[in-house]
Amino acid sequence: MTDPFARVKDAIADTLGALLPQQSDIAQPMVDAMRHAVLGGGKRMRPLMACAACEAFSGSFKAALPAACGLEFIHAYSLIHDDLPAMDDDELRHGQAATHIAFGEANAILAGDSLHSLAFQALAEAPHLSHAAKLRCISLLSTAAGWPGMAGGQCLDIAAEGQQLTLARLEALHSAKTGALIEASLVIGAYCAEVEPDNPRLTLLRTFGQRIGLAFQIVDDILDDTESSETLGKPAGSDQALHKNTFPKLMGLAGAQQRAEALLAESLALLKEADLATELLTGLAERSVKRRH
Repeated sequence: MTDPFARVKDAIADTLGALLPQQSDIAQPMVDAMRHAVLGGGKRMRPLMACAACEAFSGSFKAALPAACGLEFIHAYSLIHDDLPAMDDDELRHGQAATHIAFGEANAILAGDSLHSLAFQALAEAPHLSHAAKLRCISLLSTAAGWPGMAGGQCLDIAAEGQQLTLARLEALHSAKTGALIEASLVIGAYCAEVEPDNPRLTLLRTFGQRIGLAFQIVDDILDDTESSETLGKPAGSDQALHKNTFPKLMGLAGAQQRAEALLAESLALLKEADLATELLTGLAERSVKRRH
């Protein structure tokens, strides 16, 4: 059976390889660490979402490729830093040594820093986007990755270790830590199709992103409890070891699974309402929930 994502995944892989530096007279270990973190594996969900959203709004997904890769650079940088001893202290990522294990903590931190800046360079230099679209994408990505979004959510996650959060507070945590970048991926894809911010279909797409982002995190929590490290490509059971708040812990495995499936149903309904239920966007929503890693 033909993979409907293959053409987009191949283009993303080629663009990631092209945008990442290969040689440096002053920082080769850091460059090698950057390539290790980005090219070593991953589902590419965020760049796929950006490209799929661009196509859903009648744009060419190729126009969205630099922005899509910028999203993956941000995601990869966050994983490098998450794995550090000062954060989650994990030694495995995508079935290979975490970046700080392979290259040392200092080079891992610097590689994360450089991937963060490379994301915005990729957006600023995107050849097929208008200046207005670039500014919208840069502004949105800055917010989603920074203190109101992913970084802020990670801060709350660390502070909440060993404490009991309410379900509402846990959802707020992951709306920032995980959901903000997923929602931004979709909206950035729409901006790459030159969609205006006040487009009513964009409001529905944002809500879709919020729902599927939360479902994605719930499934992540479930898999951490139920799958092996070999299947996940990262240490299983790390949430329990760190005494983190998780959805299965608060809702039970069955309750968490039901919540994820309900969110998926809501997400698919939103796509239909927005007339955005393309094969790619629908397939990505389903993959976010019906997965084993």
